[in-house]
Amino acid sequence: MMNSKICAALAILFLLAGICLAADKPVSDDLIVDQIRIKLSADAEVKGGALGVDSKQGVVTLSGTVESDRQKSKATSLTKKIKGVKQVINNIEVKKRP
Repeated sequence: MMNSKICAALAILFLLAGICLAADKPVSDDLIVDQIRIKLSADAEVKGGALGVDSKQGVVTLSGTVESDRQKSKATSLTKKIKGVKQVINNIEVKKRP
């Protein structure tokens, strides 16, 4: 009985240690870029399928053009919500339609 309690306690301890270690694991730049592209292209306001996204150690650079300042701002806010993003450099240009 005591042995099974010790085994159960050790199993829980190892499980918690694994979760803690996994939480500290950095997110890859490729995964960050993929998640941002999905988020931007799915957003009805940003319509970001044609925007450029690059990430280097969690510093994300956005590029391309949009039609309004609001779209540019929203692209930044959506990007900041992605896990692993440390900083956003927004080089998106606003080109209003004539």
